[in-house]
Amino acid sequence: MATTPPAARADDELTISTQARTRRTRHRQLVILGQAGIALVVILGWQIGALTGFIDPFFFGSPSGIVIRLADWAMNGTAYGSFWLQIWTTLEEALLGFAAGVTSGIFFGVLLGEVPYLAEVIGPYIKIVNALPRIVLGSIFVMWLGLGLPSKVMLAAVLVFFVVFFNAFQGVRSVDRNLVSNARILGASRLQVVWHVVFPSAMTWIIASLHVALGFAIIGAIVGEFLGSQRGLGLVIATAQNTFDANGVFGAMIVIGGLALSAEAAMSMLERRLLAWQPAATKERDVQGV
Repeated sequence: MATTPPAARADDELTISTQARTRRTRHRQLVILGQAGIALVVILGWQIGALTGFIDPFFFGSPSGIVIRLADWAMNGTAYGSFWLQIWTTLEEALLGFAAGVTSGIFFGVLLGEVPYLAEVIGPYIKIVNALPRIVLGSIFVMWLGLGLPSKVMLAAVLVFFVVFFNAFQGVRSVDRNLVSNARILGASRLQVVWHVVFPSAMTWIIASLHVALGFAIIGAIVGEFLGSQRGLGLVIATAQNTFDANGVFGAMIVIGGLALSAEAAMSMLERRLLAWQPAATKERDVQGV
């Protein structure tokens, strides 16, 4: 029987790997091209519609008007100070709320997942709070904590908490009990089982929730600023709305979208690092959400 020389096998593997990278690069280029095409069609259609009177720029704004408004904010600031200060305020509120919500969500999700008695006792109260309209909670936080940073952070943290909590709880409940039993047979303590078996097994569920939670953190900060604040993008949008400045509303929304995309890119990098222990195919499915 003829055998393939090692050198030939190495060349074949190199060729396959190169072809796979080429396909991924071509696919990524096609995705970027499609995204750019959609954005170009929307922007050109919007601008042409505003110039021809097909849409009323007073109510719908226009791409050129949005650019002018953003440039004015960048150079001259807003009614509440530097535009960059407004961006940083919203970003700070969102990040602090995200950190607090993720930490508490993971802790209580793992705790209630591992202690069924606590889940039965506390579960109904968590569902009740989760069912409350977020704008009501935001109003309560403003009354309790004032117009400053804490009320916005609290609202963002609450929104993030429930997303992360339910995923962490379900992830713990989905852990293979055979792995837990084998670890206990080998002499692992309850804490060691949770740290070395349960938590890593639930990590995929938790990481999947972080992408959604990040968006909710930004939403919580913006909603909190709408309800009452001294600065922030939510306040900028509310002011533009009250003065019928459509370009200002859309301009601030575009900035928020840019922040969300940047945070999502950072989260994807963190996800790849945290899930580096998974097989390549599994990580790719997780990242793509398949």
